[in-house]
Amino acid sequence: MNVYIPIAVMFILLLLEFPVAFSIFVSTMTYFLFFSYLPLMMVVQRIAEGLSSYALLAIPFFIMAGIFMNHSGISRRLLSFSSLLTGHMAGGLAQVNIVLSTLMGGLSGSNLADAAMNAKLIVPFMLKKGYSKGFSAAVTAASSLITPIIPPGIALILFGYINNVSIGRLFLAGVMPGVMMCVLMMLLVSRIAKKRGYLPEREKRASMKEIAFGLKDAAIAFTLPIIIIVGIRFGVFTPTEAGAIAVLFSVIIGAFVYRTMNLRKFQMGLVESVLASANVLVIIAVSYGFSKFLTWEQLPQNIAAFIAANVHSQTLFLILVNFILIILGMFIEGNAILIVLSPLLVAAAKVMGIDLVHFGIIVILNCAIGTLTPPLGTVMFTTCTIVKVQVTEFIREVLPFWLMLVVSLILVTFIPQISLFLPNLVFGQ
Repeated sequence: MNVYIPIAVMFILLLLEFPVAFSIFVSTMTYFLFFSYLPLMMVVQRIAEGLSSYALLAIPFFIMAGIFMNHSGISRRLLSFSSLLTGHMAGGLAQVNIVLSTLMGGLSGSNLADAAMNAKLIVPFMLKKGYSKGFSAAVTAASSLITPIIPPGIALILFGYINNVSIGRLFLAGVMPGVMMCVLMMLLVSRIAKKRGYLPEREKRASMKEIAFGLKDAAIAFTLPIIIIVGIRFGVFTPTEAGAIAVLFSVIIGAFVYRTMNLRKFQMGLVESVLASANVLVIIAVSYGFSKFLTWEQLPQNIAAFIAANVHSQTLFLILVNFILIILGMFIEGNAILIVLSPLLVAAAKVMGIDLVHFGIIVILNCAIGTLTPPLGTVMFTTCTIVKVQVTEFIREVLPFWLMLVVSLILVTFIPQISLFLPNLVFGQ
């Protein structure tokens, strides 16, 4: 009973739309004040301990790298290259939106950052070409969900750190699911665009010469994910060191190659990076204290024991996990689910003998879908606010994309090789 009241407090505050960090902190304090004989100093110690890991430095580094990439003009070069590849297709600008999200996944690492960027960068052009506000917002929000599972997604780093799973393997595990989601989304957009008469961006397919010139202009951006994955695979640097290298890479390219990064943009990037990093790291810190009291109360162990005793099929377990996470994603922010619930689910997954790299992609994809789902989807509200579209119109337009994402989730869940082929190929079984 001691553990359920604090958890109920957290869920109530989340439903009332209090900030995630505040909700988790109040829940933790409720436990220590009313249900524990431990000193309050223990709360401070556990929160401070939550940020003491060297691996967590990767998060602010990759956030900073993504922001500096935007300020250096790399995102605009990727936009031009995406237009060359898909501008001739039905719904050309919508297709460009999807491809750009996939390419930016290796740079920004955050679906929220990607949705905000594309809403500002591409949607105005879509509106001028006659696309509806609802459809433009829906494509932007749905395609941004590819970002968290394309390396080096912040969610991949979080899951690996929290659950002691190889971050290098998780990086590679997200590549094939991300590409699959991109292809399925492009097919869906093509069908919708033909019905509504959304014209291609270009009159004809780009020539190989045009594509080669576009690739040359954007080639530097593509080298970063390659450097990160190869460096981690061969032990040149850790994921944390890869984040620092990504920051250095983006600053050098912006300042000395493209020459678009000046002192003012550098200062703006630093401020944006600090604010974005603080938002994530405060949640991690308070969640660490929260997870500690769950462990003291034996909740993860009890859940694992209950599942081991009552659920004897991996298939049934995975169906239950997807169902629970999709329902929770309608009400709780994705990072909160990832940080608070994934250790409980991983404990049960270990008992069931499920590969934790594969399981990580399932959990992250569920959390991503939750950000698109009413009533509390963060990506949904961010995109609607920037595009200035009514939530009801957005929900109507995003429904086909939501169903496509659920189909992708089912494929990833029950065909493990979609996630595990590349990690096993590169790192071995």
